[in-house]
Amino acid sequence: MTPDVSLHLFAELLWKAVAISAPLLLAVLLVGLIVSIFQVVTQIQEMSLTFIPKLLTSVAVLVIAGPWMLGQLVAYSSALIRAIPRLV
Repeated sequence: MTPDVSLHLFAELLWKAVAISAPLLLAVLLVGLIVSIFQVVTQIQEMSLTFIPKLLTSVAVLVIAGPWMLGQLVAYSSALIRAIPRLV
């Protein structure tokens, strides 16, 4: 395996990781922003007010997008395993 091929595989892995984690990260970021704006407006500084909505959002996104995320991961892994004889 040449360094170019390994760098290409690593770059593809990083892009796949970004694509798989993006729905979860964006949803939690959006909920955190909304809760922070709510806290600024109402001047309520309760720590559980930020933690609970983010936790519930994480669970909801994993339930909704989890099968897609797992499918992407399995597809990438199986394609990489099938390509091993070609890469060696």
